[in-house]
Amino acid sequence: MTDVITLKALHDNYIYLYPYDSANAVTIDPCDTALVLKELQQRKLTLTMALVTHHHFDHTAGIGDLKKQTNCQVIAPDAKITGLDKQASDGDIIQIGSEEIEVIATPGHTRTSVCYYLRPSNKKGVLWTGDTLFIGGCGRIFECGAETMYNSLQRIVALPDDTLIYCGHNYTAENYEFALSIEPDNETIKQHLLKAQKADKQGKPTVPSTIADEKKTNVFLRADSPQTFAELRKKKDFF
Repeated sequence: MTDVITLKALHDNYIYLYPYDSANAVTIDPCDTALVLKELQQRKLTLTMALVTHHHFDHTAGIGDLKKQTNCQVIAPDAKITGLDKQASDGDIIQIGSEEIEVIATPGHTRTSVCYYLRPSNKKGVLWTGDTLFIGGCGRIFECGAETMYNSLQRIVALPDDTLIYCGHNYTAENYEFALSIEPDNETIKQHLLKAQKADKQGKPTVPSTIADEKKTNVFLRADSPQTFAELRKKKDFF
């Protein structure tokens, strides 16, 4: 099994590299060109594709230079992305080697946000969620209503329980702290908070999570209606 490579960038962003064979890789939300190029060089990989989850600068800043230096194909859901080769739409299938990545439209954080789902073959599926779903939380709602984001999260939670979740930022400890303010007696959340705090102290990533773990610890995924979700999101905005 080839692992997803997690690169920490800016203050709390995650960039991902996925080597889909021994020589080639795809990157997700590459906001720092130098970090990606250094990792590619160290691992002797050729970058063939850059996938973008949404148009915010802290997820796209490296795209222009990366395309110039690697000639990678840029796939993104928004036409305004620098260097765009193909606009990603819901249900699109992106072929990388022998594997398939499905585009899942998840509007909410932005109007055109998407997730990229590496379909399971002989290994677990992988979902890159950008700023739609975080470990223990979800993204702020900027361009849509709460019901739109709620419906997007329902699409994610319907994926197989063992799907690996790789999100766009490390807000994990803060998200669990908020969750405990809602469910102070949830022992599972307490354990996950301690684990996230330990990872932060050691400088390690807090990803991946799984759909199964998010169902147990993510209060936004357990909201029973768009109204309940909207109330939770508003509380988190001021937490």
